[in-house]
Amino acid sequence: MNSVTLEVNGRRLQTEVEPRTHLGDFLRDTARLTGTHLGCEHGVCGACTVLVDGRPVRSCITFTVACEGRHVTTVEGYEGDEIMRRLREAFTRHHALQCGFCTPGMLATGRDIVLRLPEADEARIRLELAGNLCRCTGYMGIVAAIGDVLGQLRREPHPEVTGLREKMRAGIPVSPVPVAAQDGIKPMPAFAGLQPAATVAAQTSAPLSGMAAPASTAAKTATKETAEPAVSTGVRKGTQIDASFDVPFAIDAVWAFMGDLPVVAGCLPGAAIESQEGDKVKGRIAVKFGPMSAAFVGAARLERDDARRTAVLRGAGQDSLSQSRAQGDITYRLEAVAAEQTRVHVDMLYSLQGPLAQFSRSGLVKDFVRRMVADFGQQVSKRMAGDESTPVAQTPVSPLRIVFSLLLERIRKWFGRG
Repeated sequence: MNSVTLEVNGRRLQTEVEPRTHLGDFLRDTARLTGTHLGCEHGVCGACTVLVDGRPVRSCITFTVACEGRHVTTVEGYEGDEIMRRLREAFTRHHALQCGFCTPGMLATGRDIVLRLPEADEARIRLELAGNLCRCTGYMGIVAAIGDVLGQLRREPHPEVTGLREKMRAGIPVSPVPVAAQDGIKPMPAFAGLQPAATVAAQTSAPLSGMAAPASTAAKTATKETAEPAVSTGVRKGTQIDASFDVPFAIDAVWAFMGDLPVVAGCLPGAAIESQEGDKVKGRIAVKFGPMSAAFVGAARLERDDARRTAVLRGAGQDSLSQSRAQGDITYRLEAVAAEQTRVHVDMLYSLQGPLAQFSRSGLVKDFVRRMVADFGQQVSKRMAGDESTPVAQTPVSPLRIVFSLLLERIRKWFGRG
């Protein structure tokens, strides 16, 4: 056991803890501050985020002994903080929470954004929040709430917030001061196993070596899904899926067909090209998730390598209703399997942001995309054979229908094995 002295929500405490005890467990189990939520316990989801000396850290991967002499603030300790008062009101006004599990961590990260990045726009707010995961809201209300507070302070600067920002720039801790501590009142009764540290000499420790990185740094790690992109774009990373299909035509004929983007788009359910200028096109793709419909409108550019029979379609789009955004690269490569048979290899690299991003997390996503590519290949074969009887582009692609068919196939296989 190790003796540790720290300040929690304005109260200096001394206790004995195991060296391996994480701060999140200490706060919940020993200090009984259960507003700090533990989710993944790997420093990824951000639900456990608290402030240590005014900086957001992951309490699930921060050792309690590493907080010796530090100031810890949990969601129970923000009552005297002007920024948190505004954030809480904005979270209510913009409906920025549903189940509330991620909210304590979101508020801690939101406070850091307001203090550290007074000129942050929506894109920067989303980047800073990338290390805090929410399974309910789609982030729209959370981003709007933080942007609301930033806008308020730009229009009418508040002296307390201005002072905190100046301290932060000077490297001075900016921990919130609880109302009780400001008024000189004993903030909270002693908890079992904890003793007030009023009689203990204040100790100054070296900078934390076991401290979790701030949210802005952790976000860079949390958002990585694949190590290397399928196409050497230099900047894009995301979810990578590989698939292929065969077409009963010679490679030269298939290559010529795949270069006609409006015709190719007609083979994909829900897709349509609205305008084309050289290798650049604008269009839309309609998607239907049960009762939820989306229509991504955007632009793409086709890069073709005739010698290698390889092409890359780079594009991005946005759904005006949900404000979800998608971007990615689709690389296809042709391989002559026989004189009259060509294999089309398809490599997809994409990222999805916004409310619809939740649909990209299922373990069936790869199976769904491969099935969609196979259906696309069948339509290509029909079109090249002169069959235009099925206007698939007029029908939105339905992931749920394909997912259910995949589940049915798996169930049949399971019973078949039995």
